[in-house]
Amino acid sequence: MNALIRGTSDELHAFEIAFFRNLFGLVALVPMLLGAGAGALKTSRFGLHALRGVLNAVAMLSFFYAVAITPLAEVAALAFTSPLFATVLAAILLRDRVGPRRIIGLLVGFAGALVIIRPATSGLSLGAGLVILSSAAWAAALVDIKILSRTETSLSITVYAALFLTPITLVAAIPFWQWPTLTQLLVLAVIGGLGSVTQMSIAQALRHGDTSQVMPADFTKLVWAALIGWLAFAEIPDIWVLVGGCMICGSIAFIAYRESRQRGTA
Repeated sequence: MNALIRGTSDELHAFEIAFFRNLFGLVALVPMLLGAGAGALKTSRFGLHALRGVLNAVAMLSFFYAVAITPLAEVAALAFTSPLFATVLAAILLRDRVGPRRIIGLLVGFAGALVIIRPATSGLSLGAGLVILSSAAWAAALVDIKILSRTETSLSITVYAALFLTPITLVAAIPFWQWPTLTQLLVLAVIGGLGSVTQMSIAQALRHGDTSQVMPADFTKLVWAALIGWLAFAEIPDIWVLVGGCMICGSIAFIAYRESRQRGTA
């Protein structure tokens, strides 16, 4: 999906791509919604759905714009800070216990982000800053999703997200609007479908496991981003992106391992 966003961003603004991703994503959910019936949208947590929509909109608009102007491997590596932010937020909001080893893991992970950004030598680029903002907002949304998953279905969580995201991203896209061609619409439809599959998968995964246990599987994104960035856009990530990405991945894996050990001995 990120590769398609990057390719399309040469012709359409990132905010417009975000709108169509949500519009087509919502369309892709209609068959499942019809199959489940109107009762699938019954909820007593409308406020949490709305909050998730706003957080997701901030994360998505920032991320899509970053993808348009930043090498894919760097975007993928910095996006791994989301589980780190999520761990911190879960400790604050959900009262998850954070011991000294987990704190060390968090510090190593954030140090990895600094290795990628290297603010002392090159400063904080707009793209890197947007990915960090997106990661923080998405982490807050993940905590929201975790709370919602206790009572809501994966389908309702995903549909409500699309219902809020579509009008919000439309407002952001209007100043940059241009009508897409038929070919562009087809690509945007694929982006939307892939996005909905991703959201449904994440929501379902969080029903069965905690955030810091689920998100390490996201590590493979760095491999795919580096490979696609090289093949499709001739982007070769520098050594610091790989080193920082490995530090972040290692820290999240360590945090997940510590949590699984604690649950095993509880």
